[in-house]
Amino acid sequence: MPTSSTPDPALHAPGLSWSGTVDYGPGPLHAPTSLAALQQLVAGSTRLRALGTRHSFSEVAASDGPLVTLTAMPPEIGIDAEARTVRVGAGVRYGELAVAAHAAGLALPNMGSLPHISVGGASATGTHGSGNRLRALASSVREIELVTACGDLLTLSREADPDVFDGAVLCLGMLGILTHLTLDLVPAAPMRQTVHLDVPAERMDEGSLAEMLGAGASVSLFHHWDGHIAQAWVKQRVDEDAALPEHWLGGRRAPGPVHPLPGMPADFCTDQTGEPGPAHERLPHFRLEFTPSSGEEIQSEYFVPRERIGEALAAVMPLGERIRPLLHASEVRTVAADELWLSPAQHRDSACVHFTWKQRPAEVAALLPEIEERLAPFAPRPHWGKVFTLDPEVVQAHYPDLERFRALRDRLDPGRVFRNGYVDRLLGA
Repeated sequence: MPTSSTPDPALHAPGLSWSGTVDYGPGPLHAPTSLAALQQLVAGSTRLRALGTRHSFSEVAASDGPLVTLTAMPPEIGIDAEARTVRVGAGVRYGELAVAAHAAGLALPNMGSLPHISVGGASATGTHGSGNRLRALASSVREIELVTACGDLLTLSREADPDVFDGAVLCLGMLGILTHLTLDLVPAAPMRQTVHLDVPAERMDEGSLAEMLGAGASVSLFHHWDGHIAQAWVKQRVDEDAALPEHWLGGRRAPGPVHPLPGMPADFCTDQTGEPGPAHERLPHFRLEFTPSSGEEIQSEYFVPRERIGEALAAVMPLGERIRPLLHASEVRTVAADELWLSPAQHRDSACVHFTWKQRPAEVAALLPEIEERLAPFAPRPHWGKVFTLDPEVVQAHYPDLERFRALRDRLDPGRVFRNGYVDRLLGA
């Protein structure tokens, strides 16, 4: 393990993403072990990007220059039980944080489907879970600490910096290197999860979809663009949500555990028996102690108005015969509106049209423009960490606070140390 910001020989080449489809660049990849070493590295850099847990499918973290990982930094987790907050190192994984919060009688307000992702990376890229009342993970952040381009440590908080904070949390790595975040926590409460199979095509109307998506605190609908819902994963708060019957909306309770992707072992997945358990063992789809899949996939996702999800699915459905040969599965999730400047759910309760593709990048890239054309009437906002082909001008038009963000970026990083080709292309110079 390195003792300074000098590149670790074992990490010298950044390598590939979890999916194997993104080359992060030639490096070097630095692994500082202390805040002082990180500050020294940043102050001496003309280009630098932070690399998280490598779960993005886009080039949001790639660079033609040096990168830095925080995996060698101390994995700090400091819980204030009275205030219901936690100060955590940016490189800590959500699953590890959730276990520590649970031991203190607390819980995270929301989690993504993967507990393996880092707190800093997930916040910076707009990662989310699912739930009509649950916002993206970055919305739980109340304070951030980051090393700016000159090597200084800057603290920004929701209370002290209301004029810029909503632009600083979800920032695509463009403002500095996040070192710590302080998050809101909630009292721990047990949850249950059940999976229901084969909800028929007549339940794909707007009303039935709304009923499905509102059946629990967090709901995910998996399908294959063949007209019906193959699996409905319903995660309920035991003290708030009524347990679902075995037969529900024309579907039936799964007789045993399932994986959302056909052919994958269900051992990787969280408990589906309906037994109460901690929220961090029900909200994610996958268990922290397992790698959920081989990673040999590509993902795309588009946020549309929640009240129009039935229309959006119907618009894409005619492409089903062309989608299915390239697809592992599609998922429908919901995200509550927030105020974050670069959030795909900004000012809009959203439903997400998600695709987990087979690793056939050329064919996927050829089909995406047609999917995006059919989604165009619903003003789709793509997930920053997934693959899409929308024109940058179209993307920019969805973000009314983009100019404010550019001004904040220019103030904190006037020399554009933290730029890369991906964010330059999408958000403009």
